[in-house]
Amino acid sequence: MKDQAISVVRQLQKAGYETYFAGGSVRDQLLGLESKDIDIATSATPEQVQKLFSRVTDLQGACFGVVRVMVDEYAFEVATFRRDGPYQDGRRPEYVEYTSAEEDARRRDFTINGLFYDPIADKLIDFVGGQADLEARLIRAIGDPVARFTEDKLRLLRAVRFAANLPRKDRKPFIIETNTWAAMCQLAPEIACVAVERVRDELDKIWAGARPEHGLDLLDQSGLLKVVLPDVDHLHGVEQPPQFHPEGDVFQHVRMMLSKLHHSPLVLGLAVLFHDIGKPATYQMDETGRIRFNGHESVGARMTERIMADMRYSNEIIRQVVALVENHMTFKDVMRMKMSTLKRLMGRDTFELELELHRIDCQCSHGDVENYFFLKHQRENMPVDEIKPTPLISGHDVLALGVPPGKAIGAILNKVYEAQLEGSIHTHNDGIALARKLANDF
Repeated sequence: MKDQAISVVRQLQKAGYETYFAGGSVRDQLLGLESKDIDIATSATPEQVQKLFSRVTDLQGACFGVVRVMVDEYAFEVATFRRDGPYQDGRRPEYVEYTSAEEDARRRDFTINGLFYDPIADKLIDFVGGQADLEARLIRAIGDPVARFTEDKLRLLRAVRFAANLPRKDRKPFIIETNTWAAMCQLAPEIACVAVERVRDELDKIWAGARPEHGLDLLDQSGLLKVVLPDVDHLHGVEQPPQFHPEGDVFQHVRMMLSKLHHSPLVLGLAVLFHDIGKPATYQMDETGRIRFNGHESVGARMTERIMADMRYSNEIIRQVVALVENHMTFKDVMRMKMSTLKRLMGRDTFELELELHRIDCQCSHGDVENYFFLKHQRENMPVDEIKPTPLISGHDVLALGVPPGKAIGAILNKVYEAQLEGSIHTHNDGIALARKLANDF
């Protein structure tokens, strides 16, 4: 990809236009990271870019000075140096004006994202002090932080994401510069103006990132959390029985679990975040003074479904996360389960993530992981076709026995399959015999 991006810069420079790599790809290069995208900034207008390249797309962005240039299978965003007009919607300017590279750098969000690099001359261009801040591991808004965040309020969450996800050098984390942090705390309530899908996408990068617990801390301390995820904020101060949760209240428990995740699947990160979301609503203290959260997993599953639907997650991601939340308490009973129940648990398509959630949950509370290792041993030593075998009989077989269509068909099939999982029947004829016997009860 880099060679193709360099060819775009070379062709623009050859035509007489000032052209550089810009933004995140330059930052990542200085951090020794591979970039998924390389953006290009140039003095050429969109019309001039179109004349130089045969494959130019996304022309609707041309009014903001941006087009996409295709080289082989790669697409590169090529943006004309510009200054932004007024922001009316807290998202994008009403118009743009073409300008110099320096002015273009000064309208960007953070200094570490305001760097340019000339790959032909192998030269870094830094108008905003981004290189020094990168070395110092600082997230600093360019110019007036209140103005930068007011222009695009999603930058409030981007600051958190960068601080949580950018790699540490010599174990030194990125921190948010003092004035930038003060502006974030001041403007945190305004994140409510941003479209929920944009908020969700930024949060997802935190939960699936390098240090999601640090992201949670920054969201919490800035005041952003109570706006974007009020139900998670409500976990503060919800005490737990100390004999099972010596780590502290529910919020501390969730935070500790997030600290065990590093670039983990998004579904697991969301499940960690929401698995105890039902505890505030189910908190009880019995006559002995013991704290209980009866049914919190069921309440939490309903809350999780509502929260995620409101945030416009896909139905499939909602299904998986809700399954993890709803089932996370079943693991405490695995030693006492019938074999059929155990196989059904291990046969769920979310089982591997559920098992990992259980492990982290135990490690961050009472510390007993016996059930985890029991299940891991069972899963590793039981063939898949034994855990989730093909049913011995079908609905047509049951109908042929004279059972009328309806709920009875499903009930019989379920009992036959349970017997199959238990290992008490093994053949098609065994299944038919049991179904015939069960049919007499309907």
